[in-house]
Order: sequence, then C-alpha cells, then structure tokens
Amino acid sequence: MKTSSKLNQSRRSITALAIGYGALFLLILWGAYTNNLPLNLLAKIPYYDKIGHVVLYATASYLGHRVSNRRHFKGIRSLPIFPVLFGLAMTAEESVQGLSPYRTLDSLDLVCSLSGVLLGYRLAQSGHPEH
Repeated sequence: MKTSSKLNQSRRSITALAIGYGALFLLILWGAYTNNLPLNLLAKIPYYDKIGHVVLYATASYLGHRVSNRRHFKGIRSLPIFPVLFGLAMTAEESVQGLSPYRTLDSLDLVCSLSGVLLGYRLAQSGHPEH
C-alpha cells in the first residue's frame, strides 16, 4: 500500500507542476505576442531566444508526457501522444507568428522548439520501457 500511496503522491505532484507550468507557458506566450517580455534583461544572455525555445518546449513535453502516463498511439509506429500533439500545435503556432506585429517566423526557432519537444519526451521516457 505504501508504494501505491507514493505513486499517487508523485502523480499529483507532476500534475500540479504541469498545471503551474502550463499557466507560466501561456503567460510567456502572451508576453511574446504583446511585446511584454523583458527583452532588455533577456538580451544579456547569448542566444536566449534559441535556448528559451529548447528549455520551454522540453519542459512542457516532459511534463505533458508524464501527466499522460507516457501513453503512445497504437499502430505501426508507436508515437507518444502528448509530444506528437504538442509538437503539431507548436508547429502551427510557430507558423502563424508572421501574422503578429511583434513576432517573426524563424525556421531555427522551429528547429529549437521541435528539439525541445524531443528532448522532453526522451527525458520523460528514460528509465521506462519503450513502446
């Protein structure tokens, strides 16, 4: 019973982290689309934009894959549900950035974001049997 209790507590903790991170992620997106990011501070970090894409999307992918119990689509290739859906949504979001007066479409941002999604998936999947 203790193992089950610890597992439930761990699951609740990951879920709480994911909800909090989701709110932070949306706040960052809002800031980017409304030109309200602290760019004067961020600009002090070399390549902050590219690093940010990797870190933000890796964290989201990791938490989302954990919250979804590392579920995978069934089929010829067993693809992870959350990272695939999140990656598709992120690709669409990156594609429409050109419509915003404060954002630009940047293919390297897309590569960094997809790399982050893949990294987060691999970290969440590590130590667990591949599906």
